[in-house]
Amino acid sequence: MLSVLNFRRETLTVASKNDDAVPRPYVPTIGLALGAGAARGWAHIGILRVLEREGIRPKILTGTSIGAVVGGSWSAGCLDQLELFARRLTKRSVFSLMDLSLSGSGLVGGRRLREMLDEALRDRTIENLPTRFAAIATEYGSGHEVWLKRGHLVTAMRASYAIPGVFEPVKVSGRWLLDGALVNPIPITTTRAMGADLVIAVNLHSELLGRGAIIPDHAADHDTSDSAPANSFLGPMRNAANAMSHYFNASRTAPTGAPSIAQVMIDTINITQDRIARSRLAGDPPDVMIAPKLARIGLFEFHRAEEAIAIGAEAAERMLPEIRDVFSAHAARR
Repeated sequence: MLSVLNFRRETLTVASKNDDAVPRPYVPTIGLALGAGAARGWAHIGILRVLEREGIRPKILTGTSIGAVVGGSWSAGCLDQLELFARRLTKRSVFSLMDLSLSGSGLVGGRRLREMLDEALRDRTIENLPTRFAAIATEYGSGHEVWLKRGHLVTAMRASYAIPGVFEPVKVSGRWLLDGALVNPIPITTTRAMGADLVIAVNLHSELLGRGAIIPDHAADHDTSDSAPANSFLGPMRNAANAMSHYFNASRTAPTGAPSIAQVMIDTINITQDRIARSRLAGDPPDVMIAPKLARIGLFEFHRAEEAIAIGAEAAERMLPEIRDVFSAHAARR
């Protein structure tokens, strides 16, 4: 099938009989918005591989959380290293990257993960990347949406994936920054604002859409049999650390039958991203949406990279005809 790259080559005109250059036809600027989704974000790698194979190379790339990590690595020409790292992850090796801490503002200090990213990407800065890139973060306190388009690439990635309560906030230019998924899980608006004519977005939570119905009348009866037992101040902290230590087993419940801390954290992230993403998508939908079917992969199951990458590639393959059609339609407008 005709790839977008080949399509571009065929539409470029040559000199006329008089050797006067003929103006080249309009070629839409492609932007790619990579959404948040923790471990499900390894699917971005499979998607980028398919787009690369077809000659579809975005000139603008934005990412939130794991989308910033994969997108920044691709923009820096280091996707091979990231994919190799992801495919080698096991439950034990993931846990070894989680330097648990009860003294900071997150359960995970993130030092080991930061060192790994620093080793791979070194001192690369965003403004010197060959692709226009932005990582999305949230300012602590104000809730401002922050677009990190300049400065140290790894620092921008860390700020974008700083999940509240899990990773410590990252200080950037005097601002404490948290996970960008709190304000913009799929940065379509950012991609358009940076100059993209055609926006391809990746929604890692598409199978969660439809959740969040209203229950208009629910009794507030007091049921002491299911009340959680009282704990000291340090009790919940110890339980939280224990939950992170066994985060792969998020199906565990508390002795009372109430959800475990791991379950609560994971589902809170799911609900928040689902609600915000639906609102943002309604106001500014992309030209093409790639939606991998990732519901069976847990948010913290980073060891399932091979499966997530394959699912991402499959989703991208399904959308190639639509991408070509949309590209052609945009090119024909001018």
